[in-house]
Amino acid sequence: MKILNPKLLIVFVISGFFLVSCNKSDTVDLSEPITANEANLLAELDDVTDEVSNIIDDFLIENEDFSKSSDTEGKIEDLLPCVIKTIVLTTTTKEVTLDFGEGCELPSGNVLSGKILMSYAIDSNVNSLTVIHAYENFYFNEISVEGINSIVRIRENNQGNPQSSITFGTTLTWPDGVYASREGVKVREWVEGADTRPFGDNVFLITGSWSATFRDGTNVSSKVLEPLRREMACRFMVSGLVELEKNDRKGTLNFGDGTCDNIAIFTNSEGVETEITLRRGM
Repeated sequence: MKILNPKLLIVFVISGFFLVSCNKSDTVDLSEPITANEANLLAELDDVTDEVSNIIDDFLIENEDFSKSSDTEGKIEDLLPCVIKTIVLTTTTKEVTLDFGEGCELPSGNVLSGKILMSYAIDSNVNSLTVIHAYENFYFNEISVEGINSIVRIRENNQGNPQSSITFGTTLTWPDGVYASREGVKVREWVEGADTRPFGDNVFLITGSWSATFRDGTNVSSKVLEPLRREMACRFMVSGLVELEKNDRKGTLNFGDGTCDNIAIFTNSEGVETEITLRRGM
């Protein structure tokens, strides 16, 4: 990509320093295992990023002909009338702003506000597309989202499905001041709904590994052991298994058998199982 929006260049530079320094008064007990509350918070972080990724995927389907269908009905503005889409073209790039205003409710019931900024090179003949996206005064419900992601989007993987490989560095802040910084790589394979326009029938299988650093310096890494299934008609992951690791102590988070519910099973390093109720992004 030869030209990038100046805003995105600034964010890209800043993002190199996105990991937040610990408060000097904070201490970390290296003997502590992963807690059920931390597992729940990590699931909430993933929920935020998955909703945003779905919106970007739908935009690319609509604007870059990344679908397997000629269906052009149901533009993002039609599906979400509260979104204002602005596209600025140069000779080599496309700069996109999706403005959710002061509040735009998604089909899932989550509410977005602020802007998503995207920039990518124009080349309709390639099978892949690299998209840089960032945020401007962006909120997921009441959670502030900052940072920058790089997305490599391909029209068809070996199974013939659209797929996104997302390298991210994002900081999320809750209204009470709790925050977490995340970095890693997530692969989202679009297995259902790519040939139709409604958001609700989209289904993704998610793999990858990433880590989260909390305010007190605690770091928890996540690795997908069994692909996570995200059905956009459901507010939560419906299946999949994630391994969590903190201070060399591991646990797992099991999202179930495909049923749409807010229940997951957390198993700690001692093998003790705890049923947790997943939160819905505040």
